[in-house]
Amino acid sequence: MIRFPLMKELGAIVGIVVFFILFSVLSDRFLSMDNLASIFTMASELGIVAIGITLLMISGEFDLSVGSVYAVVPMAMAILINKGQPDVIALIISLLLGASLGLLNGIVTLKTGIPSFITTLGTMMFWRGILLAVTGGFPIMLERNSRVLNIFGGSIAGGLRYSGVWFIILAIVFWIILERTRYGNWVFATGGNLGAAKALGIPTDRVKIVNFIISSLLAGLAGITTFGRFKIVDPTLGQGMELEAIASAVIGGTLLSGGFGSVLGTFIGAFMIGMVRSGLVLAGAPAYWYRAFIGVILIVAAIINARIRKKVAG
Repeated sequence: MIRFPLMKELGAIVGIVVFFILFSVLSDRFLSMDNLASIFTMASELGIVAIGITLLMISGEFDLSVGSVYAVVPMAMAILINKGQPDVIALIISLLLGASLGLLNGIVTLKTGIPSFITTLGTMMFWRGILLAVTGGFPIMLERNSRVLNIFGGSIAGGLRYSGVWFIILAIVFWIILERTRYGNWVFATGGNLGAAKALGIPTDRVKIVNFIISSLLAGLAGITTFGRFKIVDPTLGQGMELEAIASAVIGGTLLSGGFGSVLGTFIGAFMIGMVRSGLVLAGAPAYWYRAFIGVILIVAAIINARIRKKVAG
């Protein structure tokens, strides 16, 4: 029997079962293979971002700039490819750009002592403004086929895409890192009690900077998977995604206060958000109900997470 205190993902598991049953009843098309594949694609692109957000939140920080990074990285890749750069070189440069944006967030936050909420809110608006200025507000379309890009967002079979494969691989890798390695212990300790972690000799600043880099890097990678799907990048791509990524993490059991969370829970939370988005459309509900549903789910999840955390703390 699984002990209740160890179930960080309890709220997400209950929620996904409830919504699965609800939307299956409301729409006959919900359980079709095409729709389930579509849900998993949406969940994958969001979930890759949310995994990075989860690590950062557990270590006690936020990143509101991931929605902008989600657009900046594929935009850079599109420009480089269209200018004749080899696909692999364009990919490497773009991902390095994403990582450097995370490094910048970490350095500014830790060196100035301002909250990461403010730092990343500022960089979110700055990079979005740069995108709009560079493109003039117009999307950039890929001018030639890219095999490298297809590996990230291309179709596999039956509506499934490579983004789903990346999502599963990254979820497994970061679950192992968080739950089975010394670095994972450092992340929990840094977010749970910063003073105690420093007293134990844990390099808390380094942990936070690494997690800022991971957060931006995964946001950029997720943007590339979306670019691989549509072969076009809009300068408004990813607007609002930062809030959905945070919602996925919170729904999955991650506390806003840090020190407690789960990559598996985030995986389930991202899938739930994709399920709600698709289920409401198939049920014929107006588009604005999606935001309302996510808002209610987020509040309920936060309450459940707080209660579970209290039980864990004894």
